[in-house]
Formats: sequence, structure tokens, C-alpha cells
Amino acid sequence: MPSSDASTVWLYRGADCTLTPKDSRQNIAFGRSDTILLTFYLEHLLPFLFPFYRPSLLEGGRSWIFEMMISSPVVRQATLCQSSYFFSLAKGTANRDAIWDEVLTQTTNAFGVLRQALQVIDSSGVADHLHGAVRVMASIMQMQRFEIAVLSFHNWQTHLNAALVLFKQLLDSAVESREPSSSFEAVMSRLGPSSSLSWSWPSQSDQVPSAEQAAFRFSSTLVILDDTIASTARQEQPRLYEYHRSLLGGIEGIDNPPINLEAVVGLKNWTLLQIGEIAALEAWKRRCRTAGNLDVVELVRRATAIRESLVAHLMRLETETPTIPTGNINLLDMFTPPPSQCSLVSRVWAHAALIYLSIVVSGWQPTSVDVRYHVSRVIELLKRQKSPALLRTMVWPFCVAGCLADPAQEAHFREMVEVLQPPSIFGTVHKALEIMEDVWRKRATDITARDIATCFKVQGDLVLLV
Repeated sequence: MPSSDASTVWLYRGADCTLTPKDSRQNIAFGRSDTILLTFYLEHLLPFLFPFYRPSLLEGGRSWIFEMMISSPVVRQATLCQSSYFFSLAKGTANRDAIWDEVLTQTTNAFGVLRQALQVIDSSGVADHLHGAVRVMASIMQMQRFEIAVLSFHNWQTHLNAALVLFKQLLDSAVESREPSSSFEAVMSRLGPSSSLSWSWPSQSDQVPSAEQAAFRFSSTLVILDDTIASTARQEQPRLYEYHRSLLGGIEGIDNPPINLEAVVGLKNWTLLQIGEIAALEAWKRRCRTAGNLDVVELVRRATAIRESLVAHLMRLETETPTIPTGNINLLDMFTPPPSQCSLVSRVWAHAALIYLSIVVSGWQPTSVDVRYHVSRVIELLKRQKSPALLRTMVWPFCVAGCLADPAQEAHFREMVEVLQPPSIFGTVHKALEIMEDVWRKRATDITARDIATCFKVQGDLVLLV
């Protein structure tokens, strides 16, 4: 591992805080291989990993990622790790062992840089290194997604915990406000470019967000998503649960919440909010059972409120007609995902959330009429998607529904996975099928003790399906 000596890190305050190793300033110019790999990431890998992330060109598009690759060794190293691996797969490289050794080396270097940066932040506080802390948080989420993509689940909890701590510290640094949404906007304001560095579109007053502003919004979205999905595997209340309604706009939603999941992962905010509510309900139920004072009436009351909200939102989604642009097509509109696909993703998640709620309240009941209905709806919706690769964005609901499928439905889940080749690119989807197959083999045993968290523990590892 590279030296973790904090003295090797270059520090700048405010907008100049780069948390950059001392010797990297002289090495900003990229070699040919790095240029190819970074271009591959921007043009191919990022759209593959986040097909719904198509920020408006008027907001700078994805330029913030390129800017951070250039200016931040932390981000650049995290990006190169991912690009090296996926680029080798795209080339069909024969000598996979050599490529993998190179990827491991780059991963080691990336962790070394992250460790140094975190030491500096811990020693002097986030407020002094706001921009650098955002870059580190973005890099941590990049590394976590990479490891999960290559089916390494040993470190995701450590990475997510670090990102959660940084996220909370960033919001807490906005001491002028106690409301999470206001704190978020305060941090965004402080991350904005200085007047000397600001840039606006010609003849327009709108200022393009800084790279750190875009990175903070993007990474915060992933942190909230991953924390919520992790809570379903841990049987715990999401660690950011107290932030949910403020940052995601509440169950009924607001026009412009600070976090917009749909813009990044194609998922409407209310869906994740309700999954967080179910996870919190399961954690409450477990605590009450342990204490011996579970109130079943109260459990049903809370579950009914969640169910009614999910069903109401789901009905609106299933009856609405996607808006089709008329007249002249705006060039910028051509870079946004089809509304029908965004709606489909949220509907799949909502049906899976209702299955999850049923398990929390009534236990493992695959023959329940409601459960069978929602499993069938998930299968039907997934078969409608225009691109099989979009299944990557719905691995958690896909797995939840699949685990409760009846024998006659197993083939549908296998078929959806088999077309996604090679498995090394669609690792989490194949891992989801592996989990389902294990559940199906044990269908007749230990039914009373089974739950979602039990399914997601594979050979001692807790799996995060994101």
C-alpha cells in the first residue's frame, strides 16, 4: 500500500482545496493509455453504469466528471480502476491475469490516495476542506460501485460507512441551518465557483454548476440509495432516515427536492422513501420482539399507511400517459431518457417494495395472493423494457420478486439473466440469480425463519444489490 503519511498530501483551503499528493502537480499531463481509459469511461462506461444520468447540457452535462478527472488524483485513480477492468473486457483480452494484476495495483493506489485524504480531513475538519471532502466522497462511491460490479462484497460496508460519515459532516458544516434540505443547499452554495472562476453560457445569466456542486448532488443521491438498500439487508433503519423527507421531498413530494433520484437512477423519490419506511418498520418490529412488547395492532397500522401510499402512487403511475413532445424537437430533449422507461423502473421498485412490506408484516408467504400478484407484475414489467441491460438498474427489486417466485416462474428470471453476457459485466444481476437459485433449492425448508436479509447473505458475505 502507498504511504498513508498525511504530510504527503498537499492542502488548499476553500475552492482550492484539492487534497492532492505533492508530486502530482507535475504529472497532470496524461499518458496515452490514461487518456484512452478516461475517454472510455466518459463515452461508454458511465452511460452503461448510469443509463438514466443525462444531466442537461445547460447545466454542463457530464463535464464535471472530466474536470474532476483532470484536477483530482483521487477521482482520477478511482476512475482508472473501473476503466481498466471494463476496457479489458471490451477488448476481449486473452491475458486476463495480467490485466487483473494491473487493476489490483490501480485499486491499491486509489485506496492509498483516499486514505491520505481522509487523514487530512479528520485532522483539520471538513469545513476547511469542503471541496476536497466532496471529491473524496465521490471517489468512495466510485470505488464501492466498482467493487460491487466485480462481485467483491467484502469492503462495501466500510466504504459506505465512510461515505455516510463524510456526507453527514458536510451537512453539519452548514451550522447556520438545522434543516437537512437547507444545509444541503448551503453546502451547494459554498461549493459554487468563486466570481473569478464562474462561467455562464454566452448571452445567458444562468451559471453552470461547479464540478464539486455536480459531484456532491450526484454522490449524495448514490449515498442515500445505497444506505436505504443496505438497511434492507442489515434489517436496520437507514442511517440517513432522519434526512429522507427533507432531502427527498416527503412522501407526497415537492417540485424541486434537493435530491432527485430519477435524474440519476431513474427511480422516483417516493419509492425509495417508502422502502426506507419499510426498513425502519422492520427494525422497529425486531426491537419490540427482542424486548417482548411487540404491538401487532400498531405494526399493522404503520404497515397499512405505507401500503396505501405505495398503492396510490403506483396507481397514478400505471394510469398516466407519458407526455410525447409535439412540434419542433429541442436538441437538448434528445438527451433525456424516455418517460415510459423511467415510469417502468419506479413501478418495478414499487411492486417489489409491496412484496418486502408483506414479508415484514406477515412473514415469508410466497403463496399469498398479494405476493403472487406483485411477483407477476414485476415479471411482466421487466419483459416490457426496451433494453435488457436496464435490468442493472433494478437488481434489488428483481431479486426480491425472484426470491418469492413459484416454480413455474423461475424460467422467466433465468431467461432475463442469461441474455446479459458476459457475467463479469452484469455481475450483480447474475449474483441476484444466484441468490434466487439458492432460495428456490431451499423452498421447502426453513420457511418460517426466512426474510430478505437472510436471502442476501451469501457464503457469509452480506450482498448489496445496487
